[in-house]
Amino acid sequence: KRRPIHSIMEDEKGNSVELYFPRSCSYTNRLIAAKDKGAVQISIANVDEETGIMTGQNTVFAFCGYIRGKGEADMALTELAKTVPGAEI
Repeated sequence: KRRPIHSIMEDEKGNSVELYFPRSCSYTNRLIAAKDKGAVQISIANVDEETGIMTGQNTVFAFCGYIRGKGEADMALTELAKTVPGAEI
């Protein structure tokens, strides 16, 4: 007998749980494909404005290989960092 090719992941309550959540580029909003070997994800630590000490939280930016290939990732990171509350760039 043949078994089904795909299996469905379920949690304790019986709800369907996805195995793969595609990321999107933070700058262009393009979906980052699983085969995109040039894609990166950068986490920047949040800092308390008064003390200058890390708060333990971070802000995550993802960039697709298309932006990195064009050499615009540094400009994109700067533009996105300006949108974070409390950022001084």
